[in-house]
Amino acid sequence: MINPFQLDAPCAPAPASPTPARSLSAVSTRKPGHAATLARTGLLTLVAAALLASAGCDRSAASAAAAAPPNAGGPPISAALVLQKSMTETQEFSGRIEAVERAEIRSRVSGFIASIHFKPGAEVKKGDLLFVIDQRPYQAETNRAKAVAASARAKAELARLEYNRAVKLLAEQAIAQREADEKLSALHELDASANAAQAAADAAQLNLTYTRVTAPISGRVSKAEVTQGNLVDGTVLLTAVVSSNPIYASFDGDEDTYLRVAPDSRKGKSIPVQVGLANETGFPHEGKLDFVDNRVDPATGSVRMRATFNNSDEALAPGLFARVRLGGGGTPAKVTMIAERAVGTDQNRKFVYVVGDDSKAQYRAVTLGPLVGELRVVRDGLKPGEKIIVNGLQRAHPGAPITAQLVPMESDAAAPPAASGAKEPAAKVDGKGDNTSDSRSDNKSDNKSDTKGDTNPDVKAQSKAGAMGTARKAVAAAGNAATTVAKN
Repeated sequence: MINPFQLDAPCAPAPASPTPARSLSAVSTRKPGHAATLARTGLLTLVAAALLASAGCDRSAASAAAAAPPNAGGPPISAALVLQKSMTETQEFSGRIEAVERAEIRSRVSGFIASIHFKPGAEVKKGDLLFVIDQRPYQAETNRAKAVAASARAKAELARLEYNRAVKLLAEQAIAQREADEKLSALHELDASANAAQAAADAAQLNLTYTRVTAPISGRVSKAEVTQGNLVDGTVLLTAVVSSNPIYASFDGDEDTYLRVAPDSRKGKSIPVQVGLANETGFPHEGKLDFVDNRVDPATGSVRMRATFNNSDEALAPGLFARVRLGGGGTPAKVTMIAERAVGTDQNRKFVYVVGDDSKAQYRAVTLGPLVGELRVVRDGLKPGEKIIVNGLQRAHPGAPITAQLVPMESDAAAPPAASGAKEPAAKVDGKGDNTSDSRSDNKSDNKSDTKGDTNPDVKAQSKAGAMGTARKAVAAAGNAATTVAKN
């Protein structure tokens, strides 16, 4: 006998048997064996009808699912038109702020530090006193040298008088020529000795002035590296002074930059340069290029460049990292620009999704240029006026249908809401067009159902369960009827 619980689930109750029904009174007049046979025959008829209904219902459900049209709209995304603007191309580099002048302060004479005359980090002027070395030994040496020089000058004056007297006596032929020559030689010798003594006195005086260590340039002084009472000489660094206004920003440009700006730089044309620090947005500091090196480094393919900036507010300090933007080098040209958030990365390639005339996503590799604000220059791969996806990149796939909502290219417009009737709310989209993991999983399941036309497995299971219950009830009713007939 067939087990009703092993039947494939029909989707509707089995139809009634086509055999004309007989009254119980007519059945009861026949023999008991013949009644049992009739009951078994009726039971088998009901079971067969249930099986046929189940198979026919399954085929009808499959045909209806296959005939159902896919979701032609596709997932919602935001699209914008590719822009074309007139601009002078700029390039960005990493650089360092450098002082125009920098001096390491060292003592020219040895001795003990007697006093310090500045505050660490203070602004100093050229000639301001910074350190004083013990002056007493140098003062004494200066006094001695001056005395020696005075003695030598006195001897030289005496020799000059004797020589003049000898010249008069020689004219009167009172002395020989030889004696006059000796007087002249002694004069020259003593004159030279006096000059040497004076030079020694000047050196001693110079060393005395070196005991006063002054600022050689105007700028901001560092801290004292050596404190009062320490013995120093010319090898010991005392402090350092750097100029603060104007100031340099040095950076390394590439060959393309060199070819673009070197001709104008050699002609003396002003090439604008902007600088931004790590805690600043954009490039608020304006300057101009004042130096391009005379050669490109063959090892790195870069060339050293430098720009000068006014630093009256002292916002720029030597050694700071700087973002440098170099402009100039040609007349403004029309360039193609798109939002940075519309660009995707495929390994080492950049790409965008173009919305075709058939409302399907098209993969398009692009060659990018510099970033200008929130827009990226596109050198190759796109044409002005084409429509590209700017929000919802993760929802789009090459060749898949999409529902595009047009938004401005230069605004951070959010993605459009999901289609009506969806169980989950639309996923949030950030400024770069990346979706959350929930939206990706939802979109994958939506795309599967749209492209393959698969029916919902939960609905199918519920239909099978309902049909199986109906079949079981029909078989049970037939069994009860057969048992009743057999008893009668």
